Amino acid sequence: MNSIPPLIADLALILVVAGAVTLLFKKLKQPLVLGYIVAGFLVSPNMPLTMSVVDKSDIHTWADIGVLFLLFSLGLDFSIKKILKMGAAPVIAAVTIIFAMMALGSGVGYAFGWTKMDCIFLGGMLAMSSTTIIYKAFNDMGLSQQKFASSVMSVLILEDILAIVMMVMLSAIAGGGTLSGGQMLQSIMKIVFFLVLWFVVGLYLVPSFLRLVRGLINDETLLIVSLGLCCLMAVVSTKVGFSSAFGAFVMGSILAETIEAERIIKLVEPVKNLFGAIFFVSVGMLVEPKILVEYALPIGVLVLTILFGQAVFGSVGFLLSGQTLKNAMRCGFSMAQIGEFAFIIASLGLSLGVIGDFLYPVVVAVSVVTTFLTPYMIRAAVPCYDRLIRIIPRRWLGRVEHSTAGTPETSETKANWSSLIRGMFFTTLIYGILSAAVIAVMFNFALPPLRLLSTSLTGSHWAGNAVCGVLTLLLIAPFLRAIIMKKNHSEEAKALWTENHLNRYPLLFTMLVRTVIASAFVFYIVTYLTRFSAGLIIALVVAVITVMVLSRGIKKRSITLERRFVRNLQSRDVAARVHGDRRPLFEQHLLDRDIHIGLFTIPEDSEWAGKSLKDLKFRNRFGVHVSSIIRGVQRINIPTGSSVLFPNDKIQVIGDDEQLSNFGKSMNAEIYKEDPNIEKHDMKLRQLVLSGNSQFIGKTLSESGIRDKYNCMVVGVEEGQEKLTMISPSRKLCKGDILWVVGEDDALAKLIENA
Repeated sequence: MNSIPPLIADLALILVVAGAVTLLFKKLKQPLVLGYIVAGFLVSPNMPLTMSVVDKSDIHTWADIGVLFLLFSLGLDFSIKKILKMGAAPVIAAVTIIFAMMALGSGVGYAFGWTKMDCIFLGGMLAMSSTTIIYKAFNDMGLSQQKFASSVMSVLILEDILAIVMMVMLSAIAGGGTLSGGQMLQSIMKIVFFLVLWFVVGLYLVPSFLRLVRGLINDETLLIVSLGLCCLMAVVSTKVGFSSAFGAFVMGSILAETIEAERIIKLVEPVKNLFGAIFFVSVGMLVEPKILVEYALPIGVLVLTILFGQAVFGSVGFLLSGQTLKNAMRCGFSMAQIGEFAFIIASLGLSLGVIGDFLYPVVVAVSVVTTFLTPYMIRAAVPCYDRLIRIIPRRWLGRVEHSTAGTPETSETKANWSSLIRGMFFTTLIYGILSAAVIAVMFNFALPPLRLLSTSLTGSHWAGNAVCGVLTLLLIAPFLRAIIMKKNHSEEAKALWTENHLNRYPLLFTMLVRTVIASAFVFYIVTYLTRFSAGLIIALVVAVITVMVLSRGIKKRSITLERRFVRNLQSRDVAARVHGDRRPLFEQHLLDRDIHIGLFTIPEDSEWAGKSLKDLKFRNRFGVHVSSIIRGVQRINIPTGSSVLFPNDKIQVIGDDEQLSNFGKSMNAEIYKEDPNIEKHDMKLRQLVLSGNSQFIGKTLSESGIRDKYNCMVVGVEEGQEKLTMISPSRKLCKGDILWVVGEDDALAKLIENA
């Protein structure tokens, strides 16, 4: 008798139950994540009345793959440039919320007498709001075009990134069993080093590789290449001491900067959905009813902790970041739930064996409750604000609103110094890490075989050392030159140099410091590979640095490397702005802070389709301006009144929150309703024989009115041939003509009756 492996049977059970439950949740307009969790609860061994999964270990292996692809997809939605362009406001809000909620969550855990690691991991779980749930809630409630929604999404992006870092830190804490400052600092430095190294090298190599093979690659090969790179980086990440999920996220972030990113996202989506579903089902399998009953009080307390904690500390965080009190409360109330990352952090704690088995189902239960309450919390923000402003004194309200109105810009000199120092710091950090990585690779992988070869040929390893040293210096020369020379001729440096003679001394000092840093790399290489005297080493270092600075070839290599990197970094943004997938750069320069750009897609059945902007009168009706129309590969900037809209056109509209909201509501409301009698419009082909008394005899087709009066069309005349003959518009109809006519049933019946 044939049999199938338990894994296949388990997979069939999981997918069938998950499909049925998620259809129900879709009908109830609830997040699918909760449906997967409920499905996992139903197929778990904890439910004796239903069929259960046989081999849980295989399911957990698939769930680990699910985490891998979930974070890979998260990385594809993330861009390092987003964080760099956000400024300090989202950082302030995110850091405030995370630290406050971590402290609050840990405090609740300690109050219940849980272990130290349980409390630490619980704090991390409670600090992470759900990007998926909030995004869906905003869409369902029609708030996605509101300005406060974009602020929330910016903070959520930062929270997702900080969650990745938190997972690495929690792994280090769990492995070392200590919270010493030295270990924490070492872990942070290790994370920064490898993050910068992987991003810089990846953003230089991966987009260039995909651009090179663009003519050879199709959807199938692109999917295989992308998932292969994801798994490769996951393996590399584990080799250097991080988690595989961290590596998958990094590779996703690198691929997010390529022009092919949108294709990759669409191709990976089904894979992510499949394995992600298995992961969330495995989450539900860990829920035990008896634990939920036993820990009902902690679950209730944690729900209240999230609701009130995010409402208070979330609002404070956004308030400190510069939001008005009303917007801050709308943002804070929106984040009162936990989701996917809480499950991932809990899975990490279980896999490391540092948290109790009870914590996972408790967190799942808390997530389910807070998810259901998310829309109500969003709606409660404005009423709570209205009550608050009636309670607090007017002078307090004035101070709060004044403090969030923004600070005056610094002087031009301070701004130039700030920009210059920041640029020099990041340049030195990035190129310094690249140089250190090249030295480490050369000394660990190239030096041993070179020494072995040199010893076999000359009887000494010094020749191998010399060759390795020269090759290493040649490889890092463009990086060291950039450390010394980059930003010396920037606009900020020129302005400071000519503005005041006193600025020249600190400028020269920055050059000296960067020269010393570059010289330190050369000094290390020379001292490691040679036994020269100190004076000779110093002279050699000075000579090498001088050659690097003066060499035109090294300068050209440095500029070429940087230009290619910048091109790769900006390619997706440029393509996305052209195709309307991202907002134009000029949005940030709009004079009114309440005005921004909304992107809308004309529905296929829209009443606006086929009408010109002049006829639609958007400016008079809504007070908005249409800045661009994106139609396929075409982009029409500053369209005129004669420009016509078509179905599926993307239009960029400028206005404030209320104007854009009214515009979106009208666009979705002004559509053609579905015809309830669609069957009556079915087209039929009928034969029409012209008798002697027919009114059409002696008339041409246009004179007969068959098309205009009866809404039918003559497709041909039968003249005894195998094929129908097309009728010339000037040919007059005659007695005995056999016409073949197309039309709707009612129209054909009327035509035949009056023929």
